[in-house]
Amino acid sequence: VWRVRDTAKATLGVEDHETYLRECVEAALARVPVEPLGTVRSSADVAGDTLTRLVAADAAPVGLEVFSVRPVRVEYAPEVAAAMHRRRIAALDAAQRASVLTSVVDSVEDTVTRLTVRGLVELDDYERKMLVKDLTVAFCAGRGDAGH
Repeated sequence: VWRVRDTAKATLGVEDHETYLRECVEAALARVPVEPLGTVRSSADVAGDTLTRLVAADAAPVGLEVFSVRPVRVEYAPEVAAAMHRRRIAALDAAQRASVLTSVVDSVEDTVTRLTVRGLVELDDYERKMLVKDLTVAFCAGRGDAGH
């Protein structure tokens, strides 16, 4: 979405405004970083906001004002698309592993604390370490079975 802001600059600076803006968008696409999926805002929203800023900056000197740029069709070479896909999957996988690990550690800590605070067991450092290790293995194994 755009308009001519300065008629004199727009008339003298660019012969065909739509072609110029298309070229600005294509140039800006090469500068937009690819974000992993799973963020609060969708990748299309982030890309659109970034594209809008870049194209607006490119178009301002020739008298054009750009309000919004939204990608509607993006084509990538197969190897680029595959690399982007692998990167997104890796980011999602890392986030999931971190979440599972945090959950397991919290569960182990809670279990050991409850057992010792309630006086159900008295543990020296070695016994505490062994219990933490055994509970961690048990909780991780249990999570693996739950997913299958």
